Amino acid sequence: MTDEPRVFIRSPASSDRHEFTALMRASSDFHSPWATAPTDDERYDAYLADARRPDFEGMLLCRRSDGAILGFFNLSQIVRRRLQSAFLGYAAGEPYAGQGYMREGLALVVRHSFTALRLHRIEANIQPGNASSLALARGAGFRREGFSPRYLKIGGRWRDHERWAILVEDWRDRTGDPALPDGPF
Repeated sequence: MTDEPRVFIRSPASSDRHEFTALMRASSDFHSPWATAPTDDERYDAYLADARRPDFEGMLLCRRSDGAILGFFNLSQIVRRRLQSAFLGYAAGEPYAGQGYMREGLALVVRHSFTALRLHRIEANIQPGNASSLALARGAGFRREGFSPRYLKIGGRWRDHERWAILVEDWRDRTGDPALPDGPF
């Protein structure tokens, strides 16, 4: 057994349009009612435009062995200065769900968020019935902080969400990752 990661994260590019939208179209029933993702050229172009904004970071989860796109993670509403926080969204392509790829990818995203982006807090809002997503956040060290009724409109309906978050201090204590310098941000 090797410790070599099976996945990596990278920024989306125009050249990913066909592979990404095909995967998200094929996974749309799987994502419903939990999430929506770009499934056509127009929405993918909007996603790329978002990914160029300073308050948004889009990351594609890719398999190291062949570069295949497996899913995505987004950090949105990145706020700097005293808050240093962002909201996390994610979805796996249905063919790759349940194989541990998202768990490995989320660990990379959290590390990137706290080291390269120097965030202090990441928050994920998850529908209470989405057991897989709740388990993913919990397994990565996120803590449940509360409940938000009718929080986010997905698929044309306002849906309840649980608020889950992880702080840089919790991540550092959990992982002992030496990449993060001590001291205040």
